[in-house]
Amino acid sequence: MEKYTNSTAREFHKKKNKEEMKYQLITFALMIIFTLISFGLVIGDYNAMLTVPVIILLACVQVGFQLYYFMHMSHKGHGLPALFLYSGVFVALLTIIAMVTIVWW
Repeated sequence: MEKYTNSTAREFHKKKNKEEMKYQLITFALMIIFTLISFGLVIGDYNAMLTVPVIILLACVQVGFQLYYFMHMSHKGHGLPALFLYSGVFVALLTIIAMVTIVWW
């Protein structure tokens, strides 16, 4: 652990860490709520035309929360990993679109 030379820097880091922990707890609570909503939709036996898109949307939001808050992609210095991650997502989506197109036509 690094030593702080003045109390101002120490207070700044404590405040920053406290704020980051608050965001992580809020995000975690939201992900639990999204999961409960998804289970509720499935258990409630709603129409599949409503259930499937809502679950996919909630899953995409949860992936975003995972990346930006739990994997710290929102911090500085994560440009190259973010580039590789987004490139992989692009290639995966392109592959899915290509396979669906081949099967449907």
